[in-house]
Amino acid sequence: MTVEPAAGFTVGITAARRRDELAMALERRGARVVSGPAIRIVPLADDTQLLEATKRTLAGDVDLVIATTGIGFRGWLDAADTWGLGEQLLDSMGRATILARGPKARGAVRAGGLREAWSPESESSTEVLRYVLDNVPLSGRRVAVQLHGEPLPDLVQALTAAGADVIEVPVYRWVPPADEAPLRRLIDQVAGGSIDALAFTSAPAAVNFLRTADDAGVLDGVLGALHDQTVCVAVGPVTAAPLERAGVPVRQPARARLGALVREVVECLPPLAQRLSLAGHDVEIRGHAVVVDDRLVPLPATSMALLRALAVQPGHVLSREALMPALPGDSRDGHAVEVALGRLRTALGDPAMITTVVKRGYRLAVD
Repeated sequence: MTVEPAAGFTVGITAARRRDELAMALERRGARVVSGPAIRIVPLADDTQLLEATKRTLAGDVDLVIATTGIGFRGWLDAADTWGLGEQLLDSMGRATILARGPKARGAVRAGGLREAWSPESESSTEVLRYVLDNVPLSGRRVAVQLHGEPLPDLVQALTAAGADVIEVPVYRWVPPADEAPLRRLIDQVAGGSIDALAFTSAPAAVNFLRTADDAGVLDGVLGALHDQTVCVAVGPVTAAPLERAGVPVRQPARARLGALVREVVECLPPLAQRLSLAGHDVEIRGHAVVVDDRLVPLPATSMALLRALAVQPGHVLSREALMPALPGDSRDGHAVEVALGRLRTALGDPAMITTVVKRGYRLAVD
């Protein structure tokens, strides 16, 4: 049986919205998923800031509306309906110039019975700003900017500097999770090196992940792991930006979609495996398991630590003393090493894969 490409690897996810969908997609490909939501969403109908921004938008004629996300724009219209302001908001937008930042925002605008004047294919806020500054008179104009979970200071400041009265509409406002324990556990696992890939679906989640790690005093360890051993994957450039500012290398899919993010995560995992030929067997050392001749063998932490220690220089002899640091703190002696190696040999299925070198130690039987 062919082993799934993500089997034996552990993936951390920080998503709040669509968390279960993301986890199930990764688990179907064999990954072990650790979830630590870094944010939670304030329900739109209960968001007093959104209601205040909507009333401000309706306080006078709005000249320009910038829609940045499809789900955010639809959510704004739905919340306005809840407050009895839906028709009034649509009438106001119908008299304004509407710009949509990309295909999904454009689709939401049209689904609301409105029509955008222009939309880039790139989904880039920078391109939207360039278009506005080049083509739209702003002095004295009222501009409503639908945010997408994180402030857009560059866009807002540039519009304000050009003379516009800017209304920031905080659709789907993010706040820290009510229970930070799962997030802190995920952060500890990243710092400890037990997460193979870490996925982000929003910029606010990335910001709060780093902020929480800093508050916990482990930011340096987290950044070191994300730079050297844990692959960081973001759904798109907006999400990647806070991580890149912190010096984290970030992989991104070609399209900013959840399915593309899953594929990117799965594709980044197999190259992390160490491949060896031991006593005639094909072996892959993955995150928390090994694959022996296309058979997935999950290993406990101690066995995996011993195997990794032996695989640092495959075929070289390591003494019992050199292997002791891989064992739990209360059982570091020569007998414990022998017992742990016996269990590892049994799990691998062929004891010949680990050779005992008399009076010297142990080595992998590299072909």
